[in-house]
Amino acid sequence: MGDEGEKQVEIWKVKRLIKALEAARGNGTSMISLIMPPKDQVSRAQKMLGDEFGTASNIKNRVNRQSVLGAITSAQQRLKLYNKVPPNGLVVYTGTVVTDDGKEKKLNIDFEPFKPINTSLYLCDNKFHTEALNELLESDSKYGFIVMDGNGSLFGTLSGNTREVLHKFTVDLPKKHGRGGQSALRFARLRLEKRHNYVRKVAETAVQFFISGDRPNVAGLVLAGSAEFKTELSDSDMFDQRLKAAVLAVVDVSYGGENGFNQAIELSADTLANVKFVQEKRLISKFFDEISQDTGKFVFGVADTLQCLDMGAVETLIVWENLEVNRITLRNTVTSEESTVNLSKEQEANESHYKDKETGAELEVIEKMPLLEWLANSYKKFGCQLEFVTNKSQEGSQFCRGFGGIGGLLRYSVDLTQFEAYEEEDGPEWNSDEDI
Repeated sequence: MGDEGEKQVEIWKVKRLIKALEAARGNGTSMISLIMPPKDQVSRAQKMLGDEFGTASNIKNRVNRQSVLGAITSAQQRLKLYNKVPPNGLVVYTGTVVTDDGKEKKLNIDFEPFKPINTSLYLCDNKFHTEALNELLESDSKYGFIVMDGNGSLFGTLSGNTREVLHKFTVDLPKKHGRGGQSALRFARLRLEKRHNYVRKVAETAVQFFISGDRPNVAGLVLAGSAEFKTELSDSDMFDQRLKAAVLAVVDVSYGGENGFNQAIELSADTLANVKFVQEKRLISKFFDEISQDTGKFVFGVADTLQCLDMGAVETLIVWENLEVNRITLRNTVTSEESTVNLSKEQEANESHYKDKETGAELEVIEKMPLLEWLANSYKKFGCQLEFVTNKSQEGSQFCRGFGGIGGLLRYSVDLTQFEAYEEEDGPEWNSDEDI
């Protein structure tokens, strides 16, 4: 799950970015969206921006002209940071946006996507264009397919909407009816033996294609076929246990070969779309199990979870992808001491958080960022895995409502009550009394 987990975090960051870009508005056409696919040339984009600059110099309206030229200059500056387009392509957004309180501010974003982006785009408009980023969000988990019928078998994979046939072979199985004069028993035995060998060959070929380095190299397997072959395979002892565990669906198709492969993809579409959902349910159910068995190997709520993170006790950090908590760095105006608090929207409105409990000194906000973002950038330092969950499943919704949308599975059990005494002396570092 290692890099699958990392990919989830990357996907979350892109979702987050899309949300922010879509919400941004400018005045006039001063917002540039520029996307360059892998192998594109930086010089081509620079030349195009140069030409655009020439055209924009003729805009009559001064304010509009300046903001367009400003955006083009920013884009040119950003491109100067790259002597060639990175392996996965390059995404640049620049422009002047109007903030909530009506002020203008410059926004410059450039990054290499975490997987190749196959779009070439240049638009200057009064909003940012993010449609192309959606292709980064499509899950590219790979699924394996085994399509088997009486004439042979096909092994294929599906990733996104790319399908690939890895291997196929035909088989010549005797039909059910023997020719006259053969002993019926002997014929039936031969027939079963041939079928048995066929199932064995399929099972061995499956290991060859779908297992690498001791574990399945696909996110799941779909067995498809006509008649009882597919069930025979899934029930057979010859079928590798690691693959058996990865089977997501067994579907009935009316053809073999490529047509059967396409039909199997259609029939299993819903199951595959649900995989993420199922993984999420499984993860949260595991969390609930730890709680109901009172193992002590769980934690929830902002303050306690961060406490356990700090100790390196968290193995899997589970966070709702829309958690509305900000991580705020405060500076004491008297002693210049800095401290960090994590507050929800309601808590932020409460003045008492901006005063030192003992001295009443003002605490000024020097930095504020969403806790989610801080976790996405620093979870690796704590040696844990980060899993984002939605509130769309029943379990997910219960996790967000009842447990504050943040929690973790721990490596060992931690008794959090022992920290409370220590917190009292330690002042405002963790606001345990006002946990979410």
